[in-house]
Amino acid sequence: MAQEPVKVAVFDLNQTVYRKSSKDEFFKFICYKKNYKLLNILQLSVYGLMKKLKLINKTKFKENFFKYLDGLPPEQVHKYARQFWEVEWDDHFNEPLLQRIKELRAQGVQIIFITGGFDVYVAPLFEKQLQADAWMATQTRYEKGTYKIKGKALKDEEKVRRLNEHFAGRPYKLIETYSDQEEALFELAEKAYLMKNGKPVLYQPD
Repeated sequence: MAQEPVKVAVFDLNQTVYRKSSKDEFFKFICYKKNYKLLNILQLSVYGLMKKLKLINKTKFKENFFKYLDGLPPEQVHKYARQFWEVEWDDHFNEPLLQRIKELRAQGVQIIFITGGFDVYVAPLFEKQLQADAWMATQTRYEKGTYKIKGKALKDEEKVRRLNEHFAGRPYKLIETYSDQEEALFELAEKAYLMKNGKPVLYQPD
């Protein structure tokens, strides 16, 4: 007898369920905590410009952007991240989407978050405030005082690959997905929603 597929809804984090960019906001939080100098901000602005000009790929961009975490071991980043998410929750989260998550969960749908953010600073959010059935983020390792990405940054087709890896051959049905930008998961979903001005709009491919 064929195995019944698991019903799944996938949510992006940044500028979707979380109204802002955690990458930018956590950077500001760490700068405040560590009293970083303007030089650090200027260096990161250069990396941002290189990414826009496509002179650097997404994985390398993330590694260079997060150089402000150099010298901070994971346990220290976790401590700061717990403080950060306590401040942000839940005033800066999208209430209609939080309600939709409750509705889907009540219908027996698994809730999975897939975000490009670094696991080292999003983990406390999913461990406490956003308790999902599963969550995935860009995986990192702390090596010689700096953070390196394991594999690829969690974007586009990498999200599909990680979702398939999570279910390890078990059939699943992606009934809804939400993101602030078009992505490969939209092609798998029965319904895909693109965030516009903080509201989910049903995605209609051209």
